[in-house]
Amino acid sequence: MDSQREMLIEQRVANDAKSPLVAYLLLFLLWGLGLHRMYLGRWVSGIFMAALWGLGWLTAPLLIGWPLLGLVCLWVILDIFLVPGMIQEDKDEIRRRLGSELW
Repeated sequence: MDSQREMLIEQRVANDAKSPLVAYLLLFLLWGLGLHRMYLGRWVSGIFMAALWGLGWLTAPLLIGWPLLGLVCLWVILDIFLVPGMIQEDKDEIRRRLGSELW
């Protein structure tokens, strides 16, 4: 009975988990807007990233926005390596939630 429960949970995790393909498409196509973070449930950091990106572009003609744009670009490059961990955390949270709901 326990293995049946685990199979049911894993099936739900596979169906409900965030897609790595979607996360990476958002990351690469929309770069500094932070939508990949919002998609993965990190709303605050995604909005902060988008705000820095927008502020950087608004102030770039004054030459003070370039460091902000550089910071966001570095952050996005780091996120390339952090996305798998974020997706795993999402799956672990789904498992915890389902484990407490089902039985």
